[in-house]
Amino acid sequence: MHSSSVLVGGPVAENHDLDQTLRARAPLVIGVVLLLGFLLLLFALQAVFIAAAGVVFNLLSVGAAFGVGALAFQHGWLAGPMNFESQGYLTSWAPLFFFTLVFAISMDYTVFLLASAREHYEHSHDGAEAVRGSIAHTGRPIVAAAAVMIAVFYTFAIAGPLPMKEMGIILGTAVLIDAFLVRLVLVPAVLYLAGDKAWWLPRWADRMLPDVRFAH
Repeated sequence: MHSSSVLVGGPVAENHDLDQTLRARAPLVIGVVLLLGFLLLLFALQAVFIAAAGVVFNLLSVGAAFGVGALAFQHGWLAGPMNFESQGYLTSWAPLFFFTLVFAISMDYTVFLLASAREHYEHSHDGAEAVRGSIAHTGRPIVAAAAVMIAVFYTFAIAGPLPMKEMGIILGTAVLIDAFLVRLVLVPAVLYLAGDKAWWLPRWADRMLPDVRFAH
């Protein structure tokens, strides 16, 4: 019995190969991004709970944004209002690309908010006061920056072809949820409830990590 292999070219085969490659590499990429995010927050903020919570809350923003994207484009909920024909799926490169991009945007807000909280905690050594001071100093800049980004991303959704619509809706929704719900409501609430325990760091980690301080 003789068997032979056949190589197939063209856009369909290329898209299939791209989809298979992205699926195979996605766990590695996601794992590396989460690990680096945790290490960055641990290095900068010197607190295990804060670093872990920052990564988890970033995942909430990513998950919520992808949920909206799936409803809008995979299930076609926005096909009529935004004048496009649903493909029944997201573009193959979208999940991994948007995961890394949304996570990076969330990390920006996370570091901005928690660095301010760390600075207040170094002054007062009071977890509750650190949360209040952080919100007082970073709340308005976070809202202003988020509003600009949301407007830009949703403009992409209105003006562009289908891939641009996906980018605009997913990224705009991610910033909206991350800034107004996660960053200014959930994160402060969890830190307030955790109190001083949120800033705990094991002695062995304290000896290994460099002394990074935000207080002036």
